[in-house]
Amino acid sequence: MGEHRYHVVLNANAGTANATGVTKAGLQEMFEANGLQAEIDADASQPMADRVARAVASEANIVVAAGGDGTITALADALVDSPKSLAILPLGTVNALAKDLKVPLDLAAAVASLVTATPQSIDVGEVNGRVFLHKVVVGFIPGVAAGREHIRGNQTMAAKLGLLRYFFRRLARSRRIAVVIDTDMSNARAERVQAIAIASNAYNEGFGQFFHRENLDRGTLTLYVLKHFTFADFVRLTGGMLLGRWRDDEALRVESITAATIRSHKALLKVMFDGEVETMRTPLVFRIRPLALSVLTPVDVGTPATPDMAGATP
Repeated sequence: MGEHRYHVVLNANAGTANATGVTKAGLQEMFEANGLQAEIDADASQPMADRVARAVASEANIVVAAGGDGTITALADALVDSPKSLAILPLGTVNALAKDLKVPLDLAAAVASLVTATPQSIDVGEVNGRVFLHKVVVGFIPGVAAGREHIRGNQTMAAKLGLLRYFFRRLARSRRIAVVIDTDMSNARAERVQAIAIASNAYNEGFGQFFHRENLDRGTLTLYVLKHFTFADFVRLTGGMLLGRWRDDEALRVESITAATIRSHKALLKVMFDGEVETMRTPLVFRIRPLALSVLTPVDVGTPATPDMAGATP
């Protein structure tokens, strides 16, 4: 793949990048060591929207997101239905899409994998005109995720225990939200729910698998409705996920759809959008965009990387 040109958007403030001190010069050396021609944008003083626009307008045929899920989603939103392909160097905390694509979580290995990586078209979800790559969540979970922001960059045991206490306090105080859910597969229905998630494609069941998607090109969304979420539900669902048996849990409803609208009496709802907490205007209108994004996928990745390898970045 030496004939390809790469434009890299480096977010040095992403989780792993910040922890390991990834620099423009170090990343440039990795590309050159693999015989790859890359222009690296590491200018964090510029708005991400401007950096994304430069990447799309560049002469490179491969745009590389070197950052976390927020950086990846921002670039994907601009690259859907374009001739350019997206490549991922996972430098975030969660790295959800990278794990689904089996991109190595070690930075040097991820750069090396670009040499033989091949383009693959995948589906993307869309809500209110914005592209998402894994899921949008409404309800209890975004509030918990907001608490996670307070310990980002602080991985001490005290910080983690503090987040756990925060989670259980939120769980004890949580209230169900009133929404109307209307999908292309069922009539509109008013419900009181703890949380709703809509994912691009579906999460697999399997021993030890947490939120992993084997297929990204089936042309469907999956609606997950968490009807209630007590402490007992939390324990049971967590155990079910570890054992690979959670989709049939009585607290959860799962539906395969291609479009949905979520209405609320509130004009604004807090959501978790591909891992980032933000506020969106209602109604939330979802659809699937089949095979709309070209991504580079490693040809031979061997054993999938594990989260423990994230700190092994040189």
